Amino acid sequence: MKIVVAPDSFKGCLSSVAVCQAIAAGIKEVLPNAIVDIVPMADGGEGTVDALVAATGGRKMSVMVTGPLGQPVEAFFGILGGGETAVIEMAAAAGLHLVPVSQRDPTKTTTYGVGELIRAALEYGCRRLIVGVGGSATNDGGAGMAQALGVRLLDADGKDLPFGGGALCRLQRIDLSGRDRRIATADVIVACDVTNPLTGPAGASAVYGPQKGATAEQVAFLDSCLRHYAQVIRSHLGTDVEKVPGAGAAGGLAAGLMAFCGARLQRGVELIIQTLGLEKRIQDADLVITGEGKLDHQTGFGKVPYGVAQVARKYHKPVVVIAGQVEIGHKVFSSWGVTACFSILNRIMSEEEAFKEAPQLLQETAVQVASIWKAASLFAPDHKDQNNESTGTAEKG
Repeated sequence: MKIVVAPDSFKGCLSSVAVCQAIAAGIKEVLPNAIVDIVPMADGGEGTVDALVAATGGRKMSVMVTGPLGQPVEAFFGILGGGETAVIEMAAAAGLHLVPVSQRDPTKTTTYGVGELIRAALEYGCRRLIVGVGGSATNDGGAGMAQALGVRLLDADGKDLPFGGGALCRLQRIDLSGRDRRIATADVIVACDVTNPLTGPAGASAVYGPQKGATAEQVAFLDSCLRHYAQVIRSHLGTDVEKVPGAGAAGGLAAGLMAFCGARLQRGVELIIQTLGLEKRIQDADLVITGEGKLDHQTGFGKVPYGVAQVARKYHKPVVVIAGQVEIGHKVFSSWGVTACFSILNRIMSEEEAFKEAPQLLQETAVQVASIWKAASLFAPDHKDQNNESTGTAEKG
């Protein structure tokens, strides 16, 4: 019997690696002879580096970079097994968590540190770069990232623009002569799960600016700055990024990666599934178990359990979701190809208690899933011989 365990992290509680370990331990209590293939998953956001490094036998690298406020911060990126692919979480260098609430001002914050992470990955010889976007403190359209890679963004006096999205209205000329030459031959992929364009009512500034500290006046100002930025990119580089779905991700960093690094956008969970070879691993599985902290309607917009279920459905494999909370009914999750869902909560408890007890709760829930699977298998003709062997019983002829 082969069981594939491919969950996301439980945000703020357990990494996807820890979730895998707890579920695997529960399965082994009931089915000690089962092959448990653990595949830590992510969707391009928090935990993507850890998940991919763990799943591919890679390594995690620490590096000092310029933070969103222009001050040094310790960030990280991952080098996957094989050494050719680097994975970067932009939030490690320019995340909202790096900016105190009292100092949040997206007219000034920069993605310069993201460019420094890209440069560091290139220094290690990586030629395929996966950049996860999300959780940003910035609204500079990736201008800072481009500057870190040697692109000069100049005003009417030929001076380099300062950091921040608020400076983009002064952009007059783009000079690529000093751009890191290695980026031209690199394959840059943006793990992006949103469809917001760069500008407009659904753009980066209007939708995400307020959560980064922007006032209503600043939102309008930043939107006009990004619109002007897109116009200059269009006239100088011949690339139109303004209305591309997803270009507004991470304050427009996705647009900057497309314009200055030739990046292509791909849904985060699909990219992770492809990178980890999940489809091949599911083909010969008997059961697939996935999960996340909270299963709700947002899951169906491309989060890990939904993505895993789509692969499993292709090969007619049953899928069980184990989640911290389950906030949808059977009709919804069954339409995604999910067979059953289990919440790990076994009593009324506080969030603090749930977080503290999460590993044990996960393991206990996995025991229940495995027990039900074992009991059901006893009555399945295709599995009867296998079950007799595993339980030490024999049919009487």
